[in-house]
Amino acid sequence: MAEKRNVYKIHESSENGDVQIADNVVAIIAGLAATEIKGVASMAGNITNELVAKLGMKNLSKGVKVDVLEGVVTVALNLNIEYGYNIYETSKTVQEKVKSAIETMTGLSVADVNVRIAGVVMDPEKGR
Repeated sequence: MAEKRNVYKIHESSENGDVQIADNVVAIIAGLAATEIKGVASMAGNITNELVAKLGMKNLSKGVKVDVLEGVVTVALNLNIEYGYNIYETSKTVQEKVKSAIETMTGLSVADVNVRIAGVVMDPEKGR
């Protein structure tokens, strides 16, 4: 069964055609931006994401939920944070980075970036 993907028009031009973006692309941008932040060990996904990861397939939108309504984006992120980092400061940096990345790359406006800390990682090399 194919996964349902929403597509949003981000530019309309009668001269050259339209530019559309899938919500999965916005989720990938958010996930990549979040994991660039020091203190973020990994994204935390649901059981399906975890099974996909164990099978060796990479899911770049793992732990990210994106809703786009009339050109405005709401993002929900599930993160694992490294032990010893300030959760509030790290989350705030993630929110700023994700908002900036989505707005810069897509031209969409980001209303909210909600962060949920799903776990604390003692050893980032092992992911535990």
